[in-house]
Amino acid sequence: MPAVPDIPGPYRFFFYSFDCQEPAHVHVRRERMVCKSWLTPIVLSTNHGCAPHELNHIRSIIVDNLECTLEVWHDHCGESWPADHRDGSHR
Repeated sequence: MPAVPDIPGPYRFFFYSFDCQEPAHVHVRRERMVCKSWLTPIVLSTNHGCAPHELNHIRSIIVDNLECTLEVWHDHCGESWPADHRDGSHR
């Protein structure tokens, strides 16, 4: 479970290796709360327990660390998602 390094705070930003067939995204966990955001464009995918103000804060962290997060994603997963999703669409 690769993590995005050097993001301070109570949240852990990470990927699951079995998710590499999906478009680039990141999972974020704090205690029992977890959410998932697509990275291009940055859009919330799922949320389990994060309050709206936390989701806003998490989104701002993703924006501030997007380049590093995408680099970690591509280093781990490569360009393995389908070409028709490279425009950021998820359907």
